[in-house]
Amino acid sequence: MTQSRTHDCGQLRLADAGKRVTLAGWVENVREVGSNFGFVVLRDFYGTTQIVVETEEMMKAFRAMNKETTVSVTGVVRERESKNPRQATGEIEVVPESVAVLGKCRYNQLPFEINKSREADENARLKYRYLDLRNPEVKKNIVLRSNVVAALRSAMTAHGFLEITTPILTSSSPEGARDYLVPSRNHPGKFYALPQAPQQFKQLLMASGFDRYFQIAPCFRDEDARADRSPGEFYQLDMEMAFASQDDVFAVLEDVLPPVFARFGKYSRASAAPFRRIAYRDAMELYGSDKPDLRIDLTLCDITAEVQGCGFAPFEGAEVRAVAVPDFDQSRKFIDKLCADVEVQTGSKVCWFRTDETGALTGGVSKYLADRREALTRKLGLAPGAFVGMAAGKKTVAQKTAGVLRKLLGASVPGHMDAERYEFCWIVDFPMYEIGEESGQLEFCHNPFSMPQGGLEALEKQDPLEILAYQYDLVCNGVELSSGAVRNHEPEIMVKAFSLVGLGEDDVRAKFPAMYNAFCYGAPPHAGIAPGVDRMVMLIAGEESIREVIPFPMNKNAQDLMMGAPSAVDPKQLSDVHIAVVREE
Repeated sequence: MTQSRTHDCGQLRLADAGKRVTLAGWVENVREVGSNFGFVVLRDFYGTTQIVVETEEMMKAFRAMNKETTVSVTGVVRERESKNPRQATGEIEVVPESVAVLGKCRYNQLPFEINKSREADENARLKYRYLDLRNPEVKKNIVLRSNVVAALRSAMTAHGFLEITTPILTSSSPEGARDYLVPSRNHPGKFYALPQAPQQFKQLLMASGFDRYFQIAPCFRDEDARADRSPGEFYQLDMEMAFASQDDVFAVLEDVLPPVFARFGKYSRASAAPFRRIAYRDAMELYGSDKPDLRIDLTLCDITAEVQGCGFAPFEGAEVRAVAVPDFDQSRKFIDKLCADVEVQTGSKVCWFRTDETGALTGGVSKYLADRREALTRKLGLAPGAFVGMAAGKKTVAQKTAGVLRKLLGASVPGHMDAERYEFCWIVDFPMYEIGEESGQLEFCHNPFSMPQGGLEALEKQDPLEILAYQYDLVCNGVELSSGAVRNHEPEIMVKAFSLVGLGEDDVRAKFPAMYNAFCYGAPPHAGIAPGVDRMVMLIAGEESIREVIPFPMNKNAQDLMMGAPSAVDPKQLSDVHIAVVREE
């Protein structure tokens, strides 16, 4: 039996008429017109070709096949009478001389129709992902991913970066998320951890004398799923530069990313260098988010002073942020749904008022603010026909709630979002420390290995909550693509930075022995970043869910429905790695 093919199913054209060819692929559809006449659509990775059946014997052979059976068809190419301009091979058809079954589909009923798999239940798609991927619309995202990764590799190499792979089995490290642990067979009671990121290894490469490193790095974090985050594992364009500043990192990515987005993206427009830089505190004050979507032209406004003492209880003693929308002609039903959606996303309520044709305040909480009309009109730049949504509470609560309101208004009110472009920005000057929501204690705000602005002197003399870090995020269209930083490469500064969160020098030595010791041998200043590949491809493809651009994604509960993972294992396997499972009653 031969499985050779002379052409693929997307290749034949009118110029090939008269040729004897062999195609191989999946039977997508069989349409019988009579006992000895019908049409078969044959599909492979490259496209589809119509097979026209003109004998009873050949019709009988195809009739016996279930859809998705793989076959080899040998026949002659001829011009089609009824051409299909929407199909690349739509000017020709193949008249078969012979057909051979290469792989029989043994099921009469498929879990879903292949070409409509994206309409199927997500769990069914994930369980039968190998069928889902046969859908050309699903497959094209995986092809896109491959092309994007190839372009990124090429661009990084052209910028003098060396691709180096780092270990998958390593030690557990406090990087902000839960580790995936791997028990050791040869060292009872001890565990490896899958890397949350190659953070320490890439810094060690800088200390080892490598100048520019990158890799398409697999990372593992035991986190819950979101639309823009896959649980379990993800990939990032990890990079680090020796003798480099924040500006050096920015210059590389501002040169690498826009051409990739413009070449492969759903939208042809992407930000040109230099990307806009926004301080973290300014981003929160203007947009209510540290990952603002700059395609939206609305901003937040602090109206705390203007509304104090108005008699509306939620405003009293609270910070109040407003979003004003001019020429607002939406219904009350729209407003009610908007307020409900914000509350679902934030857990906080928003309130509102409008201005009528005379500029007077009306609707919502306007009765409390009537005597503040002039001040609010001046502060918010109000004109007749405007809408103002407001959020109140602690500063961060008011900002974040108003930020969600801004985003929903921008996406749903016509004229306030230039959606068909990629808008990048840098969020810079993050706080070095914050008070943890759960612990109530001082914690690192972002990466603990970031260099504090002002160095050792800042750590010794400033209020920790006022210290800024050389920490930066890359944001595109409201999605955080990456966090990066200028690294803390001085042991004394590192020890002092960790001491503020309750970890002494012995703790630093114990938790980061390789990096601490390497830095004691003279490390260069270095900086890096790691944009998420999955998120980049999601944006480039214009998809809402990251699972659409991952070949074999897990579901929202971190389960691989196709492979049945996670799964129970044989007791002997547990015994070999000195593990006993204690089940909760």
